[in-house]
Amino acid sequence: MPKRYWGIIILYVAAQLFPAIGIPLGISFFGLSEIDAMVFSSILGMAIASIFIIKILMPDMKQSEMRNRPSYGYMIKWSIYGFFLAFLAQYISSIINVTVFDIEQSSENTALIMDYIDNNIWFIILPILFAPLLEEIIFRKIIFGQLYKKMNFFLAAVISSSLFSVLHLDFTFTLTYIAMGLVFAYLYVKTKRILVPILVHMAMNTTVVLLQLTVDLEDLEKQLQEYQNAAMILIGG
Repeated sequence: MPKRYWGIIILYVAAQLFPAIGIPLGISFFGLSEIDAMVFSSILGMAIASIFIIKILMPDMKQSEMRNRPSYGYMIKWSIYGFFLAFLAQYISSIINVTVFDIEQSSENTALIMDYIDNNIWFIILPILFAPLLEEIIFRKIIFGQLYKKMNFFLAAVISSSLFSVLHLDFTFTLTYIAMGLVFAYLYVKTKRILVPILVHMAMNTTVVLLQLTVDLEDLEKQLQEYQNAAMILIGG
């Protein structure tokens, strides 16, 4: 694996750990509450990491432009297709989780994220912008991309998606992670552009966040029992 990819992974991990420094600083020097300090330090850490990661990936982007790559129209088309494919994958994995594995609880991670948004609306930037951007670069472009060079598509996608699940300690919904990982990896391979799974991931997270904010969740659970774990994708914020 190229050294620059290791640098990207280190930056991603550092961004995840940044609130450990940002929270006490925010409380001590800016008089913020603990929740506000956590939110703003998380956003700052992700923003800084994103800037440096994109800069590190510039050689990859320039190299891609020199090759025969799909048009923007083609990428937009597959971004739309991918959005529906991703929700179909979530729907199928939700049914399997409920009927086969008897998993009926909602994602605790998603509930926690929505609590943060309720307390500080700025937190919404993480699940709809920075999380999809960095997660697709780390788990699809780097991890899946490197594995795909050495093994078949399915195995590479399953391993990279399982690592994603392990990283976030959300083992209950591993099947959902794998289902989503297969779709995102397929979009990456199909279009040869990491931008496509990034856009689909962003669109999905934005849709789920808006649903969580505007729909009566208790009523939603009664009407759409099979979608109880659909919001699992909202992680990494």
